[in-house]
Order: sequence, then C-alpha cells, then structure tokens
Amino acid sequence: MRILAMMLRRSVARLSPLLSNGALRLNPIPPLPSSLSSHSTSFCSSSSRILSPTNDHAQSSADSSPSVAISIDRSGLCNPPEHAHEPSSDSELVKHLKSIIKFRGGPISVAEYMEEVLTNPKSGFYINRDVFGTSGDFITSPEVSQMFGEMIGVWVMCLWEQMGQPPTVNLVELGPGRGTLMSDLLRGSSQFKNFTKSLHIHLVECSPVLQKIQYEKLKCTDESIDEESGTKSAVSAVTGTPVAWHASLDQVPSGSPMIIIAHEFFDALPIYQFQKGARGWSEKMVDVSEDSKFRFVLSPGPSPALLYLARRCQWAPREEVAKLEQIEVCPSAMDLTQKIAKRIDSDGGAALIIDYGKDGLLSDSLQAIRKHKFVHILDDPGSADLSAYVDFASIRHSAQEISENVSVHGPITQSQLLGSLGINFRVENLLQNCTEEQAENLRTGYWRLVGDGEAPFWEGPDEQIPIGMGTRYLAMAIVNKKQGVPVAFQ
Repeated sequence: MRILAMMLRRSVARLSPLLSNGALRLNPIPPLPSSLSSHSTSFCSSSSRILSPTNDHAQSSADSSPSVAISIDRSGLCNPPEHAHEPSSDSELVKHLKSIIKFRGGPISVAEYMEEVLTNPKSGFYINRDVFGTSGDFITSPEVSQMFGEMIGVWVMCLWEQMGQPPTVNLVELGPGRGTLMSDLLRGSSQFKNFTKSLHIHLVECSPVLQKIQYEKLKCTDESIDEESGTKSAVSAVTGTPVAWHASLDQVPSGSPMIIIAHEFFDALPIYQFQKGARGWSEKMVDVSEDSKFRFVLSPGPSPALLYLARRCQWAPREEVAKLEQIEVCPSAMDLTQKIAKRIDSDGGAALIIDYGKDGLLSDSLQAIRKHKFVHILDDPGSADLSAYVDFASIRHSAQEISENVSVHGPITQSQLLGSLGINFRVENLLQNCTEEQAENLRTGYWRLVGDGEAPFWEGPDEQIPIGMGTRYLAMAIVNKKQGVPVAFQ
C-alpha cells in the first residue's frame, strides 16, 4: 500500500501543477461519517430529466393524443428520506455487487457500481427492458414531440451539404433508445433523396431488447447477421436506408465521413466522485455495511482514480477547484470524446452532443430515477436509472487535446439549437392542419422542448403543467475544421 501511495503521489505530481499549492493533496482522510455513509449528499443544480406521465411521442397526425408533463426540480432532492437501501430479498445484481466487494476485500468505485447497475450483461438496467416513456422510468426529448427528431435531421442535412454532399455518410447514433429520433429524422428528410441515399445508419446499442424495438420503429426488413463480426444489419423501409447495430463506436466501420448524434448518452457514462476533507482529497466509494446494506465510504488512502481527478483539474482554474468540497470526473466521457475526435479528424464529419450538464467542474450530480421519481442511488440496484450531469468543459478540452484538426462549438442551450434550426416555423406549419386536441399537444411539446419554466398558456391541472427544458439541456458540436462552423453554432 505504501508503494502504491508513493507511485500515485509521483504520478499525480507530474500531471497536475495544482498539487504545488495543496489544491489536490493525496493524504488519506477518515471514512464518511455515519450520517453520510448511507445517504447521498445534496444535488447542486436544478436541471432534470422529464419525469412525467405523458404521451410517449406527441404527434401532429390524427393518431395524436394529449400530452401532459411534470418536471421535477433536483434542487428539492437534497435530503432523501430514511429507508433501507436494498430489497427485502437480494436480487441477482445485488448478490453480484456484494460478491465483488467481498472478493476485493473492500469497497468498489462509484464508477464500477454505476457500470454494473446500468450494463451488467444479465441484470443491468438498460439490458433487458424498455426504460423509456410513460410505462418506463423517464421520457426523453424525442418522445416528447416529432419536431425534435425533425430538427436534428435538419442539422445533419445542413452539415452534409457543408461537407460537399458526399455520396456515403456513416450516420451514427449513440444510445438510440427506442429509435424515435432516428425514425423522425428519416421521415422528415425522406423527400431529399440524394441525402437519404447517402446515409448508412449505425446504432450503437448494448441492449437486445432496445435493438428489437429500434428495428420495429425504423420499419426494418431483410435482417442479416455477419458471421465474422456478429454485426446485425437490416434496411429501413422509411427511406430504404441500410441500418447496422454495434456494441461500441469502435465497431463502426471507418473510411467514410461520419456524423455522430449523442442525445442523453454521455450522462449515463460511469463517473468517479471525490470528497475533500481536512487532510486532502479521497475517493467516494460503495461498500457493504455490517448489516449487509450498501453505503458510501471514503477511500482510506490514495486510490488510482485520483489520477483522473488530477487530469481533470489541469483544465480548471485553481480558484474553481479550491472552492469545491466535492468533484465528479468521467474518464469514460474523456476517452469517448477523444475516439470521436480522432474519427472526425481522419474521416471528416462531426458530432452533436445534447445532454443536461454544465460548462465546468461538477460536484455531486449523480441521481437515480425509477418510474418517473427520484430515489436513493443505492436503493435496489438495477431497478433505477443512474445518470450524472455532463461536464461539457471536459468534453471540449478532451477533443482539443487529441487533435488540432477539429474545432469545438458550444455549448448552447437546446432552445437556441432548435430555434436556429427552425422549430418555430415547423410548429406554426403543423398548427395550421390539426384538431384542437392535436394543437394543444403540439403547443405542450413545443414548450417542453424550448421553453424555460412553467408554460404560460396552460389551463389544465397545476400538477400537470408542462415544464420547459429549453435552457436545461445544452448542445455541443465537434467538427472537422474543413467543414467550417456548423449551423446553429455560427
């Protein structure tokens, strides 16, 4: 342990000049007090996912149904109620997590806990269920209104034109959910034959259940599986576009320009958490208490993850680091961003990242959502979604660090993005040919996508008032410099 501590101190000292003034001391600090070991600390921002009973995908067509929304502000979730953090009988995932901790002889990182909870091959939250919509756990922008996917389609098509209308483009979506965004993108652009003919769609999805839903949503046919790579492919009847599924971005073929869409994908990547005490920074970890319940503890000494903290803090002003008592770092987001930037550098193209987050260091934003309600992070692992705010500053620095041939634009708000792409004109056009019920549905969906706060036009029950997320969600673009500045970021 002493040797490990010495190695870490030397490595971090080389990585971060912040150590020189004591901002990142690696001295061990005591475990979390009992008042903190079983409960998460308070959330520090009010941005949120949509947690509401609502129409899964508000449409302007005749089959539309009314849509209502309740958005819950995270700032009111600072003090979770007292309760047990596990079911009465352990699930397979809970047993698995406890066995890992027992085998290691100590706690595991928050990142490893998060990764197991979300993507464990047998019991992960995303693996064996449809978690989206009113019957799921949360609702995303594509499910709110068809206009979201249509506007993203406008952005992709404008970029394709800036690229000189290449005959082949790999259109990649990371974490495509139900396939709603891609379905609306293809339908909305179906009249532009040269554009749709150039597309080769690649969906990066680890869940077999969601892959099947995406297949149906895109009206796919001619399914086949490559025996060598195991890649499943088909053809979307919406536009006759080829579609392929992959477990990771690495499996997407190179050699053609690539346009990547990452909507609410980065927020699910595993994070590390650190807490500052009287003698320095320690990693926040997950352990099992004597009564067999999960709890948060602090590492008794330096941990390898402190290298990630040092790397992230190199990009932040010292005064910003000094004023924080807790810091979150997402190495997976840094690594993925650099993979994206490398591909954009070599093949051309761009990436559009849309998520809730902040353009700077994050302190404690990890949250759990089950059935449209916030629950404790350690409560019944695998039954709730875990997500954290996206550190957009870290994404920008990661991309710029790896390549001089890419430029990063934003973040801008979702309202600015969709407004620049013409959502105002789109909603006005749709309102001219719909029933009053459909019009109410459109107005509600529009406000939720671009509005800020409570909708001023709402006349229904107060508990169902639509809450706009236009300023809560941010958008950032990473592009090959040859393409110039993408639309909406100019």
